[in-house]
This record gives sequence, C-alpha cells and structure tokens, in this order.
Amino acid sequence: MAKKQQQQKVVLAYSGGLDTSVILPWLKETYGYDVIAFAAELGQGDELAGIKKKALASGASKCVVKDLRREFVEDYLWPMLKSGAVYENGYLLGTSIARPLIAKHQVEVAHAEKATAVAHGATGKGNDQVRFELTFMALDPTLEIIAPWKDPKFKLTSREAAVDYAKKHNIPIEQSKKKIYSRDRNLWHISHEGADLEDPANEPKDDLFVMSQPVSQTPDKPDYVTIGFHEGVPVKLDGKLTSGVKMIEALNEIGGRHAVGQVDVVENRLVGMKSRGVYETPGGTILMTAHAALESLTMERETMHYKQQVALKYAELVYYGQWFSPLREALDAFIDVTQRSVTGDVRVKLFKGRCTPAGMKSPNSLYQADLASFTMGAEYDQIDAKGFIRLFGLPMKVAGAVSRREQKGAK
Repeated sequence: MAKKQQQQKVVLAYSGGLDTSVILPWLKETYGYDVIAFAAELGQGDELAGIKKKALASGASKCVVKDLRREFVEDYLWPMLKSGAVYENGYLLGTSIARPLIAKHQVEVAHAEKATAVAHGATGKGNDQVRFELTFMALDPTLEIIAPWKDPKFKLTSREAAVDYAKKHNIPIEQSKKKIYSRDRNLWHISHEGADLEDPANEPKDDLFVMSQPVSQTPDKPDYVTIGFHEGVPVKLDGKLTSGVKMIEALNEIGGRHAVGQVDVVENRLVGMKSRGVYETPGGTILMTAHAALESLTMERETMHYKQQVALKYAELVYYGQWFSPLREALDAFIDVTQRSVTGDVRVKLFKGRCTPAGMKSPNSLYQADLASFTMGAEYDQIDAKGFIRLFGLPMKVAGAVSRREQKGAK
C-alpha cells in the first residue's frame, strides 16, 4: 500500500506562500506522494520569482508555471466587469474570480502528467476550498481531491504552527509570527486577512497597503483618466488602444497613487461565518466606476434595473465558486446582450481615495438634452403626465380609500 502511494502523482496548486510551502513537503513526508507543483502567473508582481527553485528544493518532482494573465483578463475579469458583480456592497471578488482559472489549469496539468489527484492549500474554514473543489468536480470528477487542512493527520492548525514547521524543515518563507497576514494578490487586487485585522475594532495600519498609498500620503492634486469601451469591454486608455493586461497594470499604478479601491469589509463567508478583510483594487475600482457610468448613459431603464438584480446573483456565483455552472453561462448570455449599446468614453477623476465620473459620451447615448431640460418643449407634453399619474397611482388610490373606510368603520 505504501509503495502505491509513493507512486501516486498529485498536482498541488502552489503559490509559494506559507500554506502551500509547508503542504508540499508535508504531502511527501506523510503520504509519500509524488508532488507536482503548479503555479499560475496572474499578475502577482515578483511573488513567483524563483518559485521553481523553491518548489524543487521543497520536494516537488516538477514545477509547472503558466502565464495566465491574458486569459484571466479576457475570459474572467471582463465578463465579471460587464456583469457589474460586487459581493456585499464592497468586495470586487479579486480572489474569488481567480480560483476557477487556477483550478482549471491544475486539472489540465493533472491530465498532461497522468496524475490521479489534485491538491490545494485552502483551509477548512474559508471559501477557497469550495472554489477549488467545485471546479475540480465540474471539470473532472474522477480526480481525487486532497485537502491537507481537512486531513486529521495535518496538525498545523494555525499559521504560527505553519511558520514553526517551515523553519524546522528549512523552507524559505516571507511570513513570520510578527508579520503573519494572509495575503492573496493578482492583477485585479490584493487581499489582507488575519493578525490584528481579525478584530474588527482595529483600524488597518498604514503599512498594511501594498498596491496603494495610504490616503494621508496621496497627492494634493487629482489625476484624470479616460476609459474607452466597446460593447462593455475596456479597449482604450486615454484614447490609445491598450491590451487588458497593460490597462489594468497602468490603472493599478495611477489608482494606487491616489488610494483608490481600498475597502475594509466584514463579509459573510459561504461556510457560514463572518470574516474581516481589507482589499486593494485600484484598477478594478476605476473600471467598475467607469463601466457603471457608461451603462447609466446607454442602457434603458427596465434592462438596467433587471441587470442590477442579475449582478447580485452573479456576484454570489463567483464568490461561491460556481463559475463553471450552467447558470453562470446563461447569465453571461443575457449580460452580453445588455452590453451591445455600452460603447463610449468615460473620464474618471482620482483624488484622495475617491474615484468619480467626470464626464462621458457615447454614440448610443439615451440622454437627450431637450427631454431632460427643465424648459418645456413640443417633444414632451406635460398634460400627458396628468393621466399617466392617475392610472399609475390607481392601485394606491383604491387601497387608500378602502383603508380609510375600514378605519371609519372601526370607530
């Protein structure tokens, strides 16, 4: 039995962070697995520098690294942007949206390497375990799923214990017991959890931020950027055609300089508990703001209001790890139709942590100055409003009359 386990190939979603750094050698030490590390380049800066060397030194038989930034933007971020999805009024879903992409390619690596199992380093308390495992189940239910944090033999029940394990096994890590934030970074955002943030009464410290400046250190003059959209997709930055990856990188830089996109939220996890996270999403916040502004100019009322309801469900699907679900695909079909008119330019002002529209135009604009003007004209006969209001309010008028009659009868 032991010999069979030693020959089993497992593909581990490997970031080089604290959790996966200790899980890799633990899998070999505890079960004798042949561990293949898989790392996804999603725009996390220099975090992947030397990752192959680190994985091999930690016991991996192989380390596969894929640059998925373009796919991340075009096939995941842009659909989510078009949907308008925001989880619980603040979280722009930066970690949530990346997990199905990572897991998808993890399955592909497992097929290529003839592995029989896939593994992840998500804890048994968080949302990521669901996101990884639902994707595995959707794309290849025959693969065994290994989740060490839910294994009774895995005794590293805290990040402090993981730090001790890493030191004992000479595994290089950046975390220490004094600097033990749990962070996840990609092109769209960076998240911060744990340590002093676990008490909602504690204000985030200025030195917490990575992608952006504290508001107190931002410039005293605003900057402006103009985003050009074609059918809901950002295609131009300040008038120049720009790839999605380059656009988000540029907006992260300028937005971060003005502390745009910093949110501090207590959210409801899928597993039932509340958690507190601080997120930085500078470029994403600029794009979401500009996109929403352009929709307000180009989308008629009933579609816009219904789409707002769809956005809430879309956010849940992303947050809950249900990206590869029939419902998400169906909602994308609806959303794509709504975006046919969302073409134009939006100018955005960045200043002291705020991101606000500062002008927009579109060839599909539904705003007509002669209709919106306070000056009455032939195109709008105000006499029509009298009959409209009478009929529109008829149900309320009848209900009010019945209520008054009942009140009089009770006296």
